[in-house]
Amino acid sequence: MRRDNSATRSSTVAVSRQADRPAARQARSGLLLAALGVLCFSLTFPSTVWGLESFGPWSLVCLRCVLAAAVAGAFLWAARARVPARAHRAGIAVVAGGGVLGFPLLTTLALQTSTSAHSAVVVGLLPLTTALVAAARSGVWPPRSFWPAAGAGAAIVLAFTLAQDGGGLTRADVLLFAALLVCAASYAEGGRLAAVLPGWQVSAWALVACLPLTAAGAVVALCLEHPVRWSGHGVAGLVWVSVGSTFVGLFVWYRGIAGTGVARASQLQLAQPLLTLLWSVTLLGESLPAAAPLAAVGVVLCIAGTQWATRTPRPAPAAPRGESPDTAA
Repeated sequence: MRRDNSATRSSTVAVSRQADRPAARQARSGLLLAALGVLCFSLTFPSTVWGLESFGPWSLVCLRCVLAAAVAGAFLWAARARVPARAHRAGIAVVAGGGVLGFPLLTTLALQTSTSAHSAVVVGLLPLTTALVAAARSGVWPPRSFWPAAGAGAAIVLAFTLAQDGGGLTRADVLLFAALLVCAASYAEGGRLAAVLPGWQVSAWALVACLPLTAAGAVVALCLEHPVRWSGHGVAGLVWVSVGSTFVGLFVWYRGIAGTGVARASQLQLAQPLLTLLWSVTLLGESLPAAAPLAAVGVVLCIAGTQWATRTPRPAPAAPRGESPDTAA
C-alpha cells in the first residue's frame, strides 16, 4: 500500500511540474511584454513636451486619443472582435477614464510648468499605488516580502525626484498626484479585465469607447486654443504619444499583465522614471543629476526583490488525515 501511495504521489508531482511549465513560460512572456510597455511609456513625457511645441494641451490630448482609437478600431475590425459583454463595460469605462483620458490630460497640463524629469515622480509612485489598488480590488495580496522591496523602490524614486526640485510641491505636483491615482485605478481594473478578455482588447475597446468624446473635444480645442504651430518635434511628439504610448504601450502592457499579473508587472515601472530621465537628457537637453546612477542601482535591486517575492510559491494547505491532496478542499 505504501509503495502504491508513493508511486501515486510521484506521478502527481510529475504531472504538476509539467502543468507548471506552460504557466512559467506565459509568466516570462508576460514580463517581457510588460517591460516593452514600460519602455514605450518612458518616452511619453518627453514626447508630450515635443507635442506641446505645436499643439495646446487639450488639443494634444484629444488628438492623441483620436489617432490611437483609429488604430485600435482597425485592429478590432481586422480581428472581428466581439463587443465586450455588459458585465465588462463598467470596467472598460474605468480604464478609459483613467488610462485613456485622465492620466494623459493631467500629465499634459502638468508638463506646461514642470520638467519631464521632475514629472517622473508620478511613474515612480505608480507601481506601489497600482499594487495596493489591485490587491484591494481583487482581495488577492502579494506575499509580505513583496511590500518592503516595492516600498523601498518607491521611496528611492520619490526622494530622488523631489530632491531635484528642492523638496517642495507645486501646482504641477498636485496634477501629477491626481494622475497617479486615476492611472492606478485604470491599471488595476484593466488587470482584472485582462483575466477574462484578451489583454490587448482591454485598451483597444477603452480607446474606441472614448472616440465620440475625444473627436468632439479635438474639434473644439483646435478652434479655441492657439493656432497650431507645425514643427517636426510637434508632429513626432503627437505621433509617438498616439501610436507608441497610447496604443502600442497599452497594447503590450495589458497583454503582459494578463500573463504575469498586476503586482509583478507594475513593479517594472520603478525603472520608468530613470528611463524617462535618460530620454529627457537625450531628447530635450535637460541636465542629468549626479545621483541618477545611484538611484538606478537602487531601483534595479528593488525590482529584483519584488520579482523574487512574487515568484515564491505559497505552500498549499495541508490535507486533513485520511484525505488525499486531490480530494482536499
